[in-house]
Amino acid sequence: MLGLGATAGVAAVGGIALSAQASSGTGAASGSASASRGLVFDEDGYTTLSTTIADANGDDHEVTYRFWKAVTYVAEPVDETYQSLNVSVPVKIDGRSVDASGAPILFANSVGGYMPSSVADATGVGGGGMTGTPGGAASPSASASGSGEVQSGGNGMVDAQGGMVSLPKLALAAGYVVVEPGARGRTLKNSAGEYYGTAPAAIVDLKAAVRYVRANKGRIPGDTDRIVSSGTSAGGALSALLGASGDSPLYDTYLKELGAADASDAIFATGAWCPITDLEHADGAYEWNWGTNVTQGTGKVVDQTVSKELVAQFAEYQASLRLRGLNGFGTLTARNYDTYLLKQYLEPSATTYLTSLSESDRASYLAENAFITWKNGKAGFTWADFLTHVGARKKTTPAFDAFDLSAGENNLFGTGTTEKRHFTAYSLKHDTTGATGKRLDGDIPAKLRLMNPMPFLTGSRPNAHRTKHWWIRLGTKDSDTSHTVSANLAAAAAALGDEVSHLYYWDEGHGANTDPGDFIRWIAKVTGYRAR
Repeated sequence: MLGLGATAGVAAVGGIALSAQASSGTGAASGSASASRGLVFDEDGYTTLSTTIADANGDDHEVTYRFWKAVTYVAEPVDETYQSLNVSVPVKIDGRSVDASGAPILFANSVGGYMPSSVADATGVGGGGMTGTPGGAASPSASASGSGEVQSGGNGMVDAQGGMVSLPKLALAAGYVVVEPGARGRTLKNSAGEYYGTAPAAIVDLKAAVRYVRANKGRIPGDTDRIVSSGTSAGGALSALLGASGDSPLYDTYLKELGAADASDAIFATGAWCPITDLEHADGAYEWNWGTNVTQGTGKVVDQTVSKELVAQFAEYQASLRLRGLNGFGTLTARNYDTYLLKQYLEPSATTYLTSLSESDRASYLAENAFITWKNGKAGFTWADFLTHVGARKKTTPAFDAFDLSAGENNLFGTGTTEKRHFTAYSLKHDTTGATGKRLDGDIPAKLRLMNPMPFLTGSRPNAHRTKHWWIRLGTKDSDTSHTVSANLAAAAAALGDEVSHLYYWDEGHGANTDPGDFIRWIAKVTGYRAR
């Protein structure tokens, strides 16, 4: 039986940090530890902390760990506040010593909305978070960037009871090494008014952080060949991109400019929750999925002419992918994708949920949701009824490249002193801000390529250095992007022979994570890790 990273006799744990209180211990050094200009990890630059972490079953575990704070991971940082990482290594769990020297490494980013994320002010494991305010996110067309508040301790994830999920704490309690990287984000601006965190800054930073960890093999505890990334929303997109684009030379110029370590940036496995990705095709995919639903805030359907034109673009794109659905479904098209989502994901998700209920609770739920048929222990319903059940869509149209440049993604593709730009020809053509350009700026196609995992998984030359293990999740009521986005990602990876675990959480929204303990066990399984 595979262990979960703790020494023999320690319970297999994984779960949700409740009111974890960290207490300072003794260590070889105090304060934050910074890498030298040679990017050598200071093995003695930690403090020893203790905390109580509740696992997925609600059981408390006392964890003592070594904590390295705000280690700069590049030799030529643009902003060390964001280009630094924290490392947490368990030494005792429930009083038993832990040898984490060969443990897998959870590489947990806390990016949301492609905003900047920092670990510089963290006081312990799980302390990283999104910072700043979502520039240009004042309307329903804004991206899933959350509020302007710092999201710390859990990558913005929420469990089935509405509590925060902290994968870093969960992983630490399971005996894994935890690395939490910061990264630049789209709203950062210097004194000259220049934006220095727009695309592709975030993915370049995460790659540089991976390179730092791998360059310090034998210094940073844990198995640097078994790095497992995690992230939610835009962070989920970056986690997927990190896994898909491992060691791609397309990023080399950017990494060299930062003085990144001369090492691989490939990772072993990817965990991605509700990834907001494939941005150049996201507007069409969104309208295919949610085009007939009314919009939150207005209670009205969007401009159906625009919606239908975008759906036509999605149909063309989907056909070009030539992806086949899982379990022998056949080629995925705009005409059959609703059936595929129903049979592969949505009905099984409802079935799992209903099966988990007591007979009386299930009867009550079915009475309140009469569109669901329940026969022989399986749920059934139509696509139209599912859309009605979800209700209002979160975003207007276009959802990502807004005509008025109000979406967060418009800021993501800003450059220099230009805060926001269009990144699709369709939205540029229908611009309402007075833009006079007839063509997209020349750098946009290359930046879109650098921010999209799909080209690394499809076509005639998929990336051989990609991750081969994928954990992908999202809620069935998540209308922050189209359900086809994660399904395409899963289908593309599976077509390459990769191991893919992909499912939807019934009646859950954006940022849901209702099976965190399963993710921790999955890490042990795919990495082949056995506790020492």
